[in-house]
Amino acid sequence: MLFDCERLTLARRLRGLRKNQLADSVGTTPTAIGQYEAGVHRPSERTLGRLALCLGVPVEFFHAGHGSAVLDTAHAHFRSLRSTTQVERDQALAYGRIAADVVAALEDLVEFPDVTLPEWPVVPDEIAGPGPVRAALLAREVMVGVPGPVPHLVRLLETHGVVMIVLPPSTERVDAFSVSAYPRPMVMFNPAKGDYWRNRFDGAHELGHLVMHADAEPGSKIVEDQANRFAAEFLMPESDIADRLPRTADWSRLAALKAEWGVSMAALLYRARTLKIMKEVTYRNAMGTMSAQGWRRHEPGTPRPLENPTMLTRAVELSCDSGTGRDQLAGRSRVTRADLDLLIPGRSRPSLD
Repeated sequence: MLFDCERLTLARRLRGLRKNQLADSVGTTPTAIGQYEAGVHRPSERTLGRLALCLGVPVEFFHAGHGSAVLDTAHAHFRSLRSTTQVERDQALAYGRIAADVVAALEDLVEFPDVTLPEWPVVPDEIAGPGPVRAALLAREVMVGVPGPVPHLVRLLETHGVVMIVLPPSTERVDAFSVSAYPRPMVMFNPAKGDYWRNRFDGAHELGHLVMHADAEPGSKIVEDQANRFAAEFLMPESDIADRLPRTADWSRLAALKAEWGVSMAALLYRARTLKIMKEVTYRNAMGTMSAQGWRRHEPGTPRPLENPTMLTRAVELSCDSGTGRDQLAGRSRVTRADLDLLIPGRSRPSLD
């Protein structure tokens, strides 16, 4: 068997393990694991079996010929590099890699929507320029086409060819992130907080990265601020909402706008401030009230179910209907059936979407 050292790295990161933790589990040393992953040495058949058992993958997972290298943080726009560990980011990226492998296998079996995202590059050092707003207006023109609220953001992105994935619970500390093209644009959501309003803003934020930042180095504060400005304009266009935003903390009006536009009260306050409708001191006092009331974590209002992705679930169903079931698809994707089911859960009954 030809051993692929990168597949060992992928499996270790997928399980959220450091080299020393994996070494302890299989009875070897971190140096040996590093040498296996660097391709300096090949593990013995016995050690390879132990590695597979510990990592929950078949030995065949390590076969050569499985595609390109593991994703790293140079490929993905993470919200904050300081709030998560490298192990946590590596694990989330590993799930992104196997999701890409599944998508690549599905594209041989099912016709996906074409990728029709607009591109409007914004230089990563533009602090207060018009780039993000112009990019958002272009994206709305191409993707939405009408004024007013965006009805279903996740479905909109899927319609334009973006792969939407819900991260598994083991990555709960990692915020949403995006990958520009691997092999097609991908957004990974974290639903741990169960917040419909935040998830929609996260989705628009990641769309901003896909539209503006194909060549930008991920992680900078300026780039993240640009994506926030894009999201605000995309979800709450100035021409549609400016004359409806309150100048004071009118909570009843904010609640009504929240329900209509599908954005949080905090986002509406942020929008009112950035459009200079609300004075800075008024904004700060309003946010102070939200903190005192505990609304920064749980805003008042009727909860809504998250906008869940359906494109990959439907693609797997079509694959099964045509004779390639989940076990066969996992084999073609070179992932475990358990990981496939974790990333693309089945539906108990057909959707009317």
